[in-house]
Amino acid sequence: MPPSPLPSILTPDLISRQREIVEVFLKNGWDYMRRLLTGGASDEPNLPPPAVLRNILIELGPVYVKLGQLLSTRPDLLSPSYIQALSDLQSTVPAVSASQIESYIRQHMLRSPDEVFSHIDYVAIAAGSIGQTHRATLTTGQTVAVKVLRPGIEKQVDRDMALIKDIAKLVSTTQFGQRYNITDLAKEFKAALTAELDFTTEARYTDELRQDLLNSTWIDSDKLIVPSIIWPLTSDKILVMEWLDCIPLLQAILPPAPTTNTTSAPLDPTGWLPNATFPSSFKGNSTQSQTSERGEITTLLFRAFLSQYFVTGFIHADPHPGNLFYLSDGKVAILDCGMMGRLDPQTRATLTELVLAIVSSDAQRCAQLTLQLTEPLKPIDLVRLESDYSRLLGRYYGLDLNRFNTAEAFGAVIETGIRNHLRWPANIGLFTKSLANLEGAARQFDPSINLMSEIRPLMVDLFQQQLVGTDPLQLFLRTGLEFRNLSLSAPRQLGFLLDRLSDETLQWNVQIQGMSSLQRSLERAANRRAFSTVVAALIIGAAIISTSQQTAQLQWLSTLLFAAASFLGLWLIGSILRSGRWQ
Repeated sequence: MPPSPLPSILTPDLISRQREIVEVFLKNGWDYMRRLLTGGASDEPNLPPPAVLRNILIELGPVYVKLGQLLSTRPDLLSPSYIQALSDLQSTVPAVSASQIESYIRQHMLRSPDEVFSHIDYVAIAAGSIGQTHRATLTTGQTVAVKVLRPGIEKQVDRDMALIKDIAKLVSTTQFGQRYNITDLAKEFKAALTAELDFTTEARYTDELRQDLLNSTWIDSDKLIVPSIIWPLTSDKILVMEWLDCIPLLQAILPPAPTTNTTSAPLDPTGWLPNATFPSSFKGNSTQSQTSERGEITTLLFRAFLSQYFVTGFIHADPHPGNLFYLSDGKVAILDCGMMGRLDPQTRATLTELVLAIVSSDAQRCAQLTLQLTEPLKPIDLVRLESDYSRLLGRYYGLDLNRFNTAEAFGAVIETGIRNHLRWPANIGLFTKSLANLEGAARQFDPSINLMSEIRPLMVDLFQQQLVGTDPLQLFLRTGLEFRNLSLSAPRQLGFLLDRLSDETLQWNVQIQGMSSLQRSLERAANRRAFSTVVAALIIGAAIISTSQQTAQLQWLSTLLFAAASFLGLWLIGSILRSGRWQ
């Protein structure tokens, strides 16, 4: 084999691993990586078919399986066929022997297992690429799950990450690598994998998710379980949590949910915000006509994840059927918080608007929101972007809800952005993956359900929160500060402009007679339009608040908004009448 151009210090172990990787690639018919590792490839990578790539990653072992799982969250890098093939990627790794695990637990557990457990089964009940799970009983009588880091996995990760880092450097010399910033992707993967090797991170994620769901007003938190962590026994290598007697959700024997009229309604832009009022708290309140247990569970899961997407921003990125379980008392459990993501408030607000724009078939607004979320890789043709969205949304206009695939629509939006040379952030990839897994699992469990029929009534509450927030007084204070900043910055900007004019860095080469009067007319028209928009916004905001559940604070705010709208409206009418240009 020709000498490798990889810049790492190639120890015998690394050289052996590199040769093993090349052999796996060649066995599966992918010659590009062999040429890359031997210095012969500089062109665009021609990826093998999705199924072949999936097999390659499985054969390469746990680290590359995790790499495939990460890539499944990046629809900005791979097409839907690859995302689908990699989404349920699991390594077929045999469990570590009972004797090895017993020795490992005795070595790394914070306390002696003889003091902690009255019984522990050292034979794994489940094994993954990073860890495996065992059942045990504490001396207190509580049954717990003990998740143990795979012995030797840290050394394996260090070895493979060294090679992946160097491979990323080689790929970064190609146009493909530069376009998708492969070196940053490798750093992102290393950070994610390092976090998974520390079980205290997963424990903190589990606690945070459980607390978010307990505080959610969109669900009945008594029916949704996230296992609690036994912190005194948890370390970076051993995770101890409560044991749940449950079965995979898709294996639950439940009657099918009846077909409802809500799923047959067309996507009507004019009816997106219904005239009926909805309470601001949906805890324990079902808006669906479904009465079956299957329908109630599906609604519960949808609301739990919609709350993550649009309210808290802390999302479980992997809600596939293997992480959703049914308990004997009718409750549902969400497990495995190893892959989590975050959406900042601005991103959540933009995604909320994007949902409305998709349903309303507003291509122009979709384009604007996409530009807010993405990073352009080259100059953007806005007309082309809007045209692409117009064609895309035309496929969904007037479509029945039971035929509308929300995850597919979001995936198509992302593809449209990629075709227009826009790079989506990683958290949008996690959101899209979570949404796709959720809707796929829900459709298998209850084919009659649809995500849009579930999110529609919740949007009223969501828009109200974004308009007013949980604290109206805070909103007014923030608005006052923004007006103050505007009043302070305007003179500075004017002074800057005058300075540039005085030192001749700005030049006016064209003079038009009568421009000043035309400018004043345009300014008056623009000001009146702005005032009318403000008046309309105040009226709409007051109306939304008045139709929600009333509190003394919200009633006061609604009255204030109506008063302000009335004053501004009368002033505007008087101004128009005084101008003599009302006809």
